[in-house]
Amino acid sequence: MLSLGQIKPGWAQPTGVTALATTREGGVSDAPWQAFNLGDHVGDQPAAVAANRILLRGLLHSGTELQWLQQVHGADVVRAGHGSATPSADACWTDEPGIACAVLTADCLPVLFCDHASTVVAAAHAGWRGLAAGVLEATISALPVPSGSLMAWLGPAIGPSMFEVGAEVRDAFLAGNSSPAAVAAFRPAGRAGRYFADIYVLAQLRLRAAGVTAVYGGHWCTVTDVERFFSYRRDGVTGRMATLIYINPR
Repeated sequence: MLSLGQIKPGWAQPTGVTALATTREGGVSDAPWQAFNLGDHVGDQPAAVAANRILLRGLLHSGTELQWLQQVHGADVVRAGHGSATPSADACWTDEPGIACAVLTADCLPVLFCDHASTVVAAAHAGWRGLAAGVLEATISALPVPSGSLMAWLGPAIGPSMFEVGAEVRDAFLAGNSSPAAVAAFRPAGRAGRYFADIYVLAQLRLRAAGVTAVYGGHWCTVTDVERFFSYRRDGVTGRMATLIYINPR
């Protein structure tokens, strides 16, 4: 039997909520999507992706439905629903048990949310464009609970020593927050107009400004950890990992 790679959030997870992030380990996809690829838009064989998604369901409570998204690097948030619809959005939420909010990544930052009472959960895909556009703030605003009741977990993403960006990315973030902490999230990369950005710090700053102070995770690098993670920046053609959360079925 295949051993599927997964990471469980290191947070004080409320009773009744399940959350996890997959790795590339396990699964049936051939190179360059080897092996546990869950993305159906990256050129992998559809049958392999379908088989991997069936394997993923085996990690979840029986009967759990998965809400997939057509991610567009924006800030739109939708309510997860029943059925096979795949809306164009970069975040989804639900207060219904048994529906998993899921995002796919291979360097972009996945962020999970839940409240301490286990009444609501959400998942957001936060690449730099979506993060700068306010996808985290939009997700928090969509949830029918106070932001102070939420906790957030930052899943595997590109690390601060590998995320080289141009001045336009730095300017996009500092236009909304030019605090010393935000400025320090960008280090000169040794070439004119180029910087290393810490996407984890940038997300933490935005979450805390929106009232979410219980923030966890944020210490991986998908680029350098070749064995565990897919990385678009490293490989170009590659698979996608899923990060998901749901209220356990009753």
